[in-house]
Amino acid sequence: MTNLSIFAEHAKVKNYDAAYEPWLMVRNNCPDLNVATYAYGEKILMHKIEKSEGAEKTKHINDLMKLYDASLQYFPKKYTPAGVAADKAILMYDEKLGTDEELFKVLDDAFKKDRSNFKNPKALYLYFSTLVDLHNAGKKELQEVFDTYDDVTERIEDQKKTLLTVIDNLLPKEEAGSLTSKEQKKLNDNRTNAEAFDKISASIDGKLGALADCDKLIPLYSGNFPSKKGDAVWLKRAANRMDAKECSDDPLFIQIVEALHQLDPSAKSAYYLGFLNEKKGNASEAIKYYDESLQLETDTYEKAKTSLKIAHKYKDRGQKSTSRTYAQKALGFQPSMGRAYLLIASLYAGSANECGTTPFEKRAIYWLAADTARRAGQVDPSLKSEAERAVQGYISRAPSKTDIFNETMSGKTIRFNCWVGGSVKVPNL
Repeated sequence: MTNLSIFAEHAKVKNYDAAYEPWLMVRNNCPDLNVATYAYGEKILMHKIEKSEGAEKTKHINDLMKLYDASLQYFPKKYTPAGVAADKAILMYDEKLGTDEELFKVLDDAFKKDRSNFKNPKALYLYFSTLVDLHNAGKKELQEVFDTYDDVTERIEDQKKTLLTVIDNLLPKEEAGSLTSKEQKKLNDNRTNAEAFDKISASIDGKLGALADCDKLIPLYSGNFPSKKGDAVWLKRAANRMDAKECSDDPLFIQIVEALHQLDPSAKSAYYLGFLNEKKGNASEAIKYYDESLQLETDTYEKAKTSLKIAHKYKDRGQKSTSRTYAQKALGFQPSMGRAYLLIASLYAGSANECGTTPFEKRAIYWLAADTARRAGQVDPSLKSEAERAVQGYISRAPSKTDIFNETMSGKTIRFNCWVGGSVKVPNL
């Protein structure tokens, strides 16, 4: 146990050079002694790689690759095939080892064999990014890119659902100021991880880019539709991508949605039928299908996402009150959905001329918009900067201190006799 204790004590204070020799003794002679051999071993070898070059650096890189494999061999309950593959692939990428084909194979095999443990955000991005590079080099088909995009984004969504469930459960205690230090750390960690997945998701969308534009999607799906119209998974994914890329004006979108609803009536198919009826101007039918979509959906996270999408569609059509209703539904399903507050704030800000009889009363709506936008940053700290920019923008359009003084409105309450309803208190001078 002496060498284990020695290297562990050195490694704890990041004295990796001193930890190396005793660590190596343990690793070579007692590989199954303690998981610390692998947890600290990675850090020790990473340090060696960073501080060395040439043949010595290559030796440490190869040693780390072997260490990853050994961690799974000796501690299979602590390490997973997907986790080890992710670590190896990231090392390969960072140190420019192997070809794109070799890197992709490591990740593809792990994803297909151990998907539930494939959780590393960087590895998820690397998996998809490498595939796109291979497609651009003429080595992979576009359909495989789309299929993998769907698989990876679904994996990201699954991870986010788990994180957001924890966040939403802890949010009331945070607002009440009753979080324990352990709960606060858990909340912070989950928020950090959720933000990481958001960034990776945006990067994956950016990598897909023009490959999924309508001029590529429509010919591909048109060719596949006759053989795929009995495949509910394919239909759902195709409809989702065409909607996301705003290809829904094409007749193929209607064919796909109708086939999907006939084959597998679901929350998704009902949502798309609502969208199609809305575009035709059938407002009552649209709302019927939208509400059916929310009733059919069993996952509260998906309910929140769908509600916010519906809210945005109604905002785009100028139906502010209906838009707010669905944004509020989204918050009912997911209280940490800060973007719903930003949407509601923008609806208020866009209603200045509808609420109030005097210029002062009309501009008072911006205080309400600012208060609502501020709430976005409170429930979702990753939106703090964006929310604060919105807040400052709204406040700059609200009545100034001079206006408040001249109108003798300090501390008074202004009620909004329009679709917004409610009231706002004028700031005290």
